[in-house]
Amino acid sequence: MEFHRKIFVLIPAYNEEGAVGKVVEGVKNHLPEVDILVVNDGSADLTSEKARARGALVLDLPFNLGIGGAMQAGYKYADAKGYDIAIQVDGDGQHDPKEIPKLLRALEERQWDIAIGSRFTANSAEYKSSMMRRVGISLFSKVISMIVGQQLTDPTSGFRAANRRAIRLFACDYPQDYPEPEALVLLSRSGLKMGEVAVSMNQRYFGESSITKIKAIYYMVKVLVAIFVDCFKKRTPLREEGERC
Repeated sequence: MEFHRKIFVLIPAYNEEGAVGKVVEGVKNHLPEVDILVVNDGSADLTSEKARARGALVLDLPFNLGIGGAMQAGYKYADAKGYDIAIQVDGDGQHDPKEIPKLLRALEERQWDIAIGSRFTANSAEYKSSMMRRVGISLFSKVISMIVGQQLTDPTSGFRAANRRAIRLFACDYPQDYPEPEALVLLSRSGLKMGEVAVSMNQRYFGESSITKIKAIYYMVKVLVAIFVDCFKKRTPLREEGERC
């Protein structure tokens, strides 16, 4: 399927020298016509060099901002360069580039502002993850679905495609602490449409998650608090094309 829009792939990466090159190569193999930006979030390893060696553009942040800051930097770049669609792909290899066309088709055919790749819809292939991770995702799913008024099965998925309206929103306002679930609340409160697409995902190419059971419980509590706080924040207005933040 051909897409006649200006498409941009955003890859946030922090100390992903063992995976980021393969991720960039995978995107190029499946979507050779798209532009790829790796946002190097203050890595202390060779993340930047590995990404450039595979032909990606690299934005080197001077220090570690966290995933929210890295993502907003990428969306600011996409907004400034006039991209029609921005696709988020994690730098650890979990997101399979061959699934990107599903997200793009959903944006076009269903008129969504953002399409989320879900590991847990009825049509998704079985995804292996820890029990604590599944418990957390299930809890976030129930809470966020209630808040936004629609069923969402994978609110922590960072595999997403955003149209121009969502790019403009995220360039000005993007959650910093727990961006994946909080961004869904922001989208809903700003009047944008979203939906999920069943996708398959890989295990990470390199390294292991450092989240223990205690950390997982702590994370779940903090995310829920952040989500409820978001519900009472002033609604973010959607700016017009060309209007500055």
